[in-house]
Amino acid sequence: QVQLVESGGGLVQAGGSLRLSCAASGRTFSRSTMAWFRQAPGKERTFVAGINRSGGGTYYANAVKGRFTISRDNAKNMVALQMNSLKPEDTAVYYCAVDSSIRTVWQLTPQFYEYWGQGTQVTVSS
Repeated sequence: QVQLVESGGGLVQAGGSLRLSCAASGRTFSRSTMAWFRQAPGKERTFVAGINRSGGGTYYANAVKGRFTISRDNAKNMVALQMNSLKPEDTAVYYCAVDSSIRTVWQLTPQFYEYWGQGTQVTVSS
């Protein structure tokens, strides 16, 4: 069993930055792919960024590439999402998620992730 707790959301002006953190419990953390998803009101939950078990491999949605950076600290069971140059369209609830399966390709849809945090709200004003 894995429990995830996100923090760091808030209200920021367009062009600003926020850093989201996700604290994980459970022994499978270091063996799992971690990802951030987001869900805006009335829209589906979509993939934002993922990081592999070692932290040496990352993948980003086109909408955030070059602006967001995902990182992890396996010693602290933490994964972070640094968000720069924020835009109003980045407004959403952000969730961290765990995929404990060993895969050869990035999975970008929620059904492949077994554990989820409760989410943290990010609001970007124009």
